[in-house]
Amino acid sequence: MTKHWADFQYEIYLNGMTGAVPRLPTDLTRLEELAEQRLEPGPFGYVAGSAGNGSTARANRAALERRRIVPRMLRDVHERDLSVEVLGRPLPAPLALAPVGVLSIMHPDAESAAARAAAAQGVPYILSSASSTPMEQVAEAMGDAERWFQLYWAKDREVTKSFLNRAKAAGFSTLFVTLDTPLLAWRPRDLDQAYLPFLHGIGTANYFSDPAFQAGLAKPVDEDPNAAVMHFVGMFADPAKTWPDLEFLRENWDGPIVLKGILHPDDARRAVTAGMDGVVVSNHGGRQVAGSVGAADALPKVVEAAGDRLTVLFDGGIRSGDDIFKALALGAEAVLVGRPYAYGLGLDGQAGVEHVIRCLLAELDLTLALSGHAGPATVSADDLAEETA
Repeated sequence: MTKHWADFQYEIYLNGMTGAVPRLPTDLTRLEELAEQRLEPGPFGYVAGSAGNGSTARANRAALERRRIVPRMLRDVHERDLSVEVLGRPLPAPLALAPVGVLSIMHPDAESAAARAAAAQGVPYILSSASSTPMEQVAEAMGDAERWFQLYWAKDREVTKSFLNRAKAAGFSTLFVTLDTPLLAWRPRDLDQAYLPFLHGIGTANYFSDPAFQAGLAKPVDEDPNAAVMHFVGMFADPAKTWPDLEFLRENWDGPIVLKGILHPDDARRAVTAGMDGVVVSNHGGRQVAGSVGAADALPKVVEAAGDRLTVLFDGGIRSGDDIFKALALGAEAVLVGRPYAYGLGLDGQAGVEHVIRCLLAELDLTLALSGHAGPATVSADDLAEETA
C-alpha cells in the first residue's frame, strides 16, 4: 500500500495523548527565528544571509506567494501516491535535499546527519563539494540510499576529475553542476561579521582529502593548513568557464548531468545543445545576484524552453507543502529544499532534518488531496491563479 505522508499529523496528535508535542515547529517558516536565537551569529548569518539587501530572497518568496491554489471538489483522493521518476530514478515524493555546504557550522554531525535523515525518509540527498565531511564518509552514512553529488567546478582539471571519480566510486548517481557561483557575491551579512568558513578550513573536506589537491601542496595539509586553505581559495571557482567546457564533464561523468542556476530560457536551450540531462531553476537562494528575478517567475519560461528534452527541477524559497504544489503546477518535476533543513539540523540534528522532510511531505500530501489531486502528475498551471498588484 502506498505511503500516505499525511499520516504524520495523526502520529503527532496521538503522541499528544501522552502530553508530547513536536520538538520543533510544524510551521517551518518559524525555524529561522528559532535558529537565530539558538545559534552563533556567524554560522546563522552564513545560512540565512543573501546577496545585497536580500531582495532576491524576498523575490523568491513573493513569486510563490503571488500564485494561489484553486482547489477542485468531489474528486477521488482517498488513495494518493506522491512517487515520481526523476532522471530515471524512482523517488517516493518530488523532493530532494539541496546541496548546502559547511554544515558543521550548524551541527557537529554535519552532512552525515542530513544524509542519514534523507536516507531514512527515502528522499535523495545532494552533497555539496563544499561539505565539512568527505564524500566517502557521507556515502557510508547513507548505505545504498539515493545520493547525488554537487560540483563546484574547480580551476584545476585534475581535482575536478578526481572529484568525479571519487563521487562515482562512492555511489553518487547524478551530477549537479552549480553554474551561478563563479565568484562569491557581495553578502553584507557575512561581511559585517567578517565571517567566511572556508578561511578556517571549514567546507574544505573534499579538497583536503583529495589526492589531486594534495599533489599541488608543498607540505601535507596538517603541516601547513594555511597554505592548504590558500590553495583551495585559488582554485575553488573559475569565472573563465564557458558552455564548450561542459564537454569535459560529459567526458568524465557517465551518469545524468544537471545544471544548477538556470533562470533564462536560452540557457535551458543551450543545456539541451550541450547534451545535459536536466536543469535546476535557481538563483542560489538569493545568495548570488541581488536584484535577480524570483525563481518561480523564471520557472514557466524555462519549462517551456526545455520541452521534454530536459528534466526541470526547482530550488527557490520552498518553505511549505503548498510551495511544492505551486512549483509542480508551474512545471517543475521535483523541488530541492535548502535552508529549512539546515535550520532543522542546527536545532535538532538528524531528527530535525527528518522533521522538516516529514512536515513538507505531509503538507504536500494534504494540499494535493484537498485541492483534488491524488498525485503530482495531475497538477498543472490551471490549478493556480495569479494575484495582480
